[in-house]
Amino acid sequence: MTRTLPDKNLLVASHNKGKIRELEFLFEGYDLAMVTAGELGLPEPEETGTTFVENARIKALAAAKASGRVALADDSGLCVEALGGAPGVYTADWAGVPRDWDRAMRLVEEELHKVGAVAPEQRKAKFVSLLCLAWPDGHTQEYLGEVNGTLVWPPRRGPIAYGYDPVFMPEGETRTFGEMTAEEKHGSIKGTPRSHRARSAALFAADVLDPADGR
Repeated sequence: MTRTLPDKNLLVASHNKGKIRELEFLFEGYDLAMVTAGELGLPEPEETGTTFVENARIKALAAAKASGRVALADDSGLCVEALGGAPGVYTADWAGVPRDWDRAMRLVEEELHKVGAVAPEQRKAKFVSLLCLAWPDGHTQEYLGEVNGTLVWPPRRGPIAYGYDPVFMPEGETRTFGEMTAEEKHGSIKGTPRSHRARSAALFAADVLDPADGR
């Protein structure tokens, strides 16, 4: 059974500043009181899942049970067709600790060259965002957003780019996510969501925040 939020409080189960910034942008049209796992001093659980759903559930449930609040977690990644879907759920791992996204992008490019994927049609990829909303009693709801595109090289950056955005050019565009403003990258979750995270957020909002809209 689908549940709506009991109040306007929402715990974002993340320590990733870039991801948190994007979620805050996407939900700024709603009167949500958002707090993050980092602000509450909650530890980051070990992500032992092999799918986006499993890892999102691990993070959301850990935060919900530790805090007694409803928690929202995102597990997202880049899936490259020529690499058999890698890095996939291990997207962040390719950046190492501390996160070095330049290194991660170089590794992807090196792997593409190893398999001879140099032409644009050989460099298809998609970004995936799986949002999981969890309650302390173990109930969960999931929302999947995806966007297809092509990987380019060298990276193309703008002022707010992070992660693999500088090498990902969404279908129908001549610029990478990394060259776009937040408004251009995401669109609107109440109108036309464009990014993977905007699409999963739009499904979440329609189900949980705007259930009367019937979207």
